[in-house]
Amino acid sequence: MQYQDRLVDVGEGVHLSVRHYTQPSGEGRPTLILLHEALGCIAMWKRFPEQIAEVTGLNVLVYERRGYGASSPITLPRPDDYLLEEGQLWLPRLLDKLGLQDVVLFGHSDGGSIALIGAASCPQQVKAIVTLAAHIYADHLTLAGIEEAAERYKTTNLAEKLARYHGERTDLIFRAWSETWLRPSCNQGLNLRPQLAQIQCPSLIMQGDRDEYGVPEQVTDCCAGIGEHARGYFVPDCGHVPHLEKPDAVLEQTQAFLQDVLEPAAG
Repeated sequence: MQYQDRLVDVGEGVHLSVRHYTQPSGEGRPTLILLHEALGCIAMWKRFPEQIAEVTGLNVLVYERRGYGASSPITLPRPDDYLLEEGQLWLPRLLDKLGLQDVVLFGHSDGGSIALIGAASCPQQVKAIVTLAAHIYADHLTLAGIEEAAERYKTTNLAEKLARYHGERTDLIFRAWSETWLRPSCNQGLNLRPQLAQIQCPSLIMQGDRDEYGVPEQVTDCCAGIGEHARGYFVPDCGHVPHLEKPDAVLEQTQAFLQDVLEPAAG
């Protein structure tokens, strides 16, 4: 397996930082796209990109959204509908710029929500999606968890820990997450049900059974909104970050799901 880092020009002066893992078994098959969480970046996936490439045999593309890592900066305040903008505008532009016609979207938290929006926006390109801790609305656990994190950011070494990954962008990234989600116009207006009804591809909707940022109904309501080609799974004894807390379970579920939905099409 090899990987290459590059900046991709997606127009309007925006460049996105991507890391592309390739291997012989991935040739002629969909590329798996990893979409990071609200406080994420390429480095924060740790070994997971290599692990999921190994178990699925797919090529894997990880990218950093605007404001994160080496990608173009953002400014505050962030718009209430930033998730829709990422899934309807910037993700499709990246796929088109890279010439990716067949993809699997795998997203965590914010990235999971963007994967849902992306599947609705690009039905011809997206062959399957996997989400971890995606939000289709803001529930009481979501808001309480963000409020608690904002307090820890002020009173503990959380900012120092995040700065190891985000450097001088740490404050901006944290505020872009916490201030936006805690703004009533954002959290009361978030509703991805219209996008769910447009998703046509097989969908695996996962969440830790102890997720501190989302109620179980995030999974069941999401599956109900997508319909019969969606399946839900609760990762046992797991919080908000299943791919790092319980990687074996996530990899096993993802491998089995993709083998089921992609291999018949390939054959």
